[in-house]
Formats: sequence, C-alpha cells, structure tokens
Amino acid sequence: MLNNKIPPIIIVLFFAVLMAVIAHYSVIDFTTFIFYVAVILLTIGCIFCIAGVVSFRLAKTTVNPNKPDQASALVTTGVYKISRNPMYVGFAFILAGWGVWLTSLWALLCVLGFICYLTWFQIIPEERALLKIFGQGYSDYKSRVKRWL
Repeated sequence: MLNNKIPPIIIVLFFAVLMAVIAHYSVIDFTTFIFYVAVILLTIGCIFCIAGVVSFRLAKTTVNPNKPDQASALVTTGVYKISRNPMYVGFAFILAGWGVWLTSLWALLCVLGFICYLTWFQIIPEERALLKIFGQGYSDYKSRVKRWL
C-alpha cells in the first residue's frame, strides 16, 4: 500500500507555491540569462513528463501513480531506459525551472525537498508494488536503470 495518498501533481503545486513564498523574501536581480535557463529547465521537464505518459499509453498500462497495482505492463523502453521515474524527473525539472524563474536560491532548495518527499512517500511504495507484480523482471530493471537520473 502506498504511504502517500496525495497525487504527485498536488505535491508539485504545493512545492511550487512554497517556492514562490520563499522567493518573495529572497529576490535576486533578474537577467535574460535566468529567463533562458528557466525556459530550458521547464522544457526539459515537460519533455520528460510527456515522454513518460506516451510510453505508458503505448504500453496500454495505467498512468495513475496512486494505483500501481493496476499496472498491466512493465515499461522499460523509451525514456524509461534513462530513468525509472521520468515523469517525476520532469516534475523536478519543472520545479527547478520555476525556482530559477523566481531567482531564489532558497526556493531552489525546495526541489530537493520535493525529491526527498516523493522518493520516500511515492516512489519507494510504488517500487514495492511493482516488485510484487513484476517480480524478477522489475528487479532486473531496477539494477539497470537509476531511480531518478
């Protein structure tokens, strides 16, 4: 059973708001360079998220992170050769882009909080569920591909 009952997208929004509040009190001068870095991080994040969803759709398996027991296929191709959690990697890049946009190093620290929270309350329970469903196949996959990047 998952420890986290909150959908990851809600967690992303929570950390985004927390980052905005922190940034409000720790603003740095904004430059064009920062704008481009933020856009690049946001773009990379969106690509990871979309690629993850597309891979799941092509495999005709669930995208719902709160119901890993409904997974009907172990997806190990495409972006899943790079990361076992590309959608979560995408969310982290999006939050990093947001932190850069906010021009706050303190707000950027929230990305680490997001990664720690999601690892502990979402990913580790998902991994337990997937190991029960896919057994040695998932165990082999875990040994080949990193959890994040």
